[in-house]
Amino acid sequence: MNRFEAEKELKRIFGFEKFYDEQWETIERLFAGERVLLIEKTGFGKSLCYQFPATQFEGVTVIFSPLIALMRDQVKSLNDKGISARYINSEQSKEENSQIIQEALQGKIKILYIAPERQENIEWIEAARKINLSMVVIDEAHTISVWGHDFRPAFRRIINLVRLLPQNFPVLATTATATERVQKDIEQQISGNITTIRSSLIRENFELYVIKVKSEDEKLLWLSENLLKLEGTGIIYTGTRVNTEIYSRWFEFLGINTTEYNAGLDAESRKEIEKGLMSNKWKAVISTNALGMGIDKSDIRFIIHTQIPASPIHYYQEIGRAGRDGKPAKLILFYNNTKDEKGIEEDYKLPKAFIDSGRPSLKKYQKVIDVLKQEPLGERQIMKATNLKQTQVRVIKADLIEQGIIKEVLYGRSKKYEYQFDAPELNTKSFEELRNQKLKELDSMIEYVNLTTSRMKFLCDYLGDNTPHSYLNCDNTNLPKYTVFINDEYLEKLKEFRETFFPVLKVESKNSNIVNGIAASYYGVSSVGAAIHRSKYENGGDFPDFLLRLTLKAFRKHYGNEKFDYILYVPPTESGDLVKNFAEKLSRVLKIPISHNLIKTSETKPQKVFQNSYLKKDNVSGKFEYKNPEEIAGKSVVLFDDIFDSGATIKEIGSLLTKYGVEKIAPLVIARTVGGDI
Repeated sequence: MNRFEAEKELKRIFGFEKFYDEQWETIERLFAGERVLLIEKTGFGKSLCYQFPATQFEGVTVIFSPLIALMRDQVKSLNDKGISARYINSEQSKEENSQIIQEALQGKIKILYIAPERQENIEWIEAARKINLSMVVIDEAHTISVWGHDFRPAFRRIINLVRLLPQNFPVLATTATATERVQKDIEQQISGNITTIRSSLIRENFELYVIKVKSEDEKLLWLSENLLKLEGTGIIYTGTRVNTEIYSRWFEFLGINTTEYNAGLDAESRKEIEKGLMSNKWKAVISTNALGMGIDKSDIRFIIHTQIPASPIHYYQEIGRAGRDGKPAKLILFYNNTKDEKGIEEDYKLPKAFIDSGRPSLKKYQKVIDVLKQEPLGERQIMKATNLKQTQVRVIKADLIEQGIIKEVLYGRSKKYEYQFDAPELNTKSFEELRNQKLKELDSMIEYVNLTTSRMKFLCDYLGDNTPHSYLNCDNTNLPKYTVFINDEYLEKLKEFRETFFPVLKVESKNSNIVNGIAASYYGVSSVGAAIHRSKYENGGDFPDFLLRLTLKAFRKHYGNEKFDYILYVPPTESGDLVKNFAEKLSRVLKIPISHNLIKTSETKPQKVFQNSYLKKDNVSGKFEYKNPEEIAGKSVVLFDDIFDSGATIKEIGSLLTKYGVEKIAPLVIARTVGGDI
């Protein structure tokens, strides 16, 4: 098929008149059975480079993508055009995914999107050998490179499939963000006769700003005065889930229409927010970087980062979601350059902490090796045996498999990991090399913050695009600088907000009468955390009265004038009568009777010693009882505890009380930790 014939088909199927030259070059090479790496800026139209040839090939095109939102949007769009497309991912039930695999085997599907993690699934592994494949596409290809900014160990399995394909089989890898090092790594992994097509990454419609501040409050204050002045709608990225909540509640307090989004939300809530973003329902969505990848919205007018990303590559990718319609888009980055007593700038700490924790310690690798030397175990069994988090276990597994220390084996339909006889010693040289690379990338991000020259040129150069250009689109070239002025009115509002913002405890579930609860504060707030720690671990006596006043405020704001029949409290693990004494004070002030009948039937360990949700749940499962269940049947109760971490304890007690007929269980705690697996 020549270009003229292809563009006639393009018009008929997709409604577009012509291909860009780079699009046609990519498609022509795929028609010729070649392997292509396409590095193009966001909004260029990379998806057409695989969707069009997929419609012309006989069999099924499989697209590996980590972006669930992209799958959803593109499958709907393709189906609307009469192209048979489906996706397989964690949003669907096992039965739905199985049905789609059967349709692919029967040749009823032209384009199949699949989350790379699904390659862990035995049903998919077996089906992949039998499906009539016509092309394999790796979207967001930087995820297969250990040097990529979003490397995911499970995605390396895609390469195992690619290596089984004939050399004349079309393979396309696409990304908007690949340094020369990442490019070379992807080329080497895909191997064969691969052609790389890379074009200019300049985004002339971008307006790039950096705002240096002296505190977190200054970020909130600048946004309170300026957010509504920004044209259109946009995204505000924060560094943590907790901050999505804090910023969202602050704007709610000011009457500015925003919402929060993070990976802790359930799939339905995420879908609703993505839908609302598309229809400009809010001035801004406050999110971790979980939002935006794969969302096909062309008119995002601003993106604001309240925390620096870990590298210029991350930053370019995240701001690349704005202004895809070619109209002006504002990109604002806050940076708190206040130094602590060690001379470290405040906003350097969080990305540095992510780098430090990104690769587990050697001691943790050894833990996994030691338990697998005893017997083969599945992932969950490894987590329970080692007390490690799931993300850590997955990184360790991938490294140990790659180094030939363990291997994946099937026991029936169950997958386990087996230590290899005479396995080599763990090689840590590559870990250190990667860590040093990430620290260099973070230093480059600090360089971006402190630039006095063109910000766009810096980003393009960093990503290997040296196209000559004047690059006049930032606050160092032709745009005025943004600065923070402290407005007394907003300062007073912020003080009031700090005294009335209470974190929500999300614990509701279908099989329990427990409702979402409230905490008086985050544990990380210095005065609150310090006071609790003093009382619990330094013989500081009862929790101080200021915590009681704060907890009562939280209760009244969240539960208002609701009527409760009893206050119950969680039996202690290591805090003696602290929780009981505090609950008695609550009972007296609120004039709600207290019950002492909730008891432990056996000892539990402090939840903080467990690193994953499985062990936290096991620690409290079946460990509570209620001495006189008749008294609480049909009643509404407040369930009080001092600290909320994973929520496993509160949920376990909620299930027990539901079993005894309690109509409503309302959790109330002094402090919620930042790091709990909620």
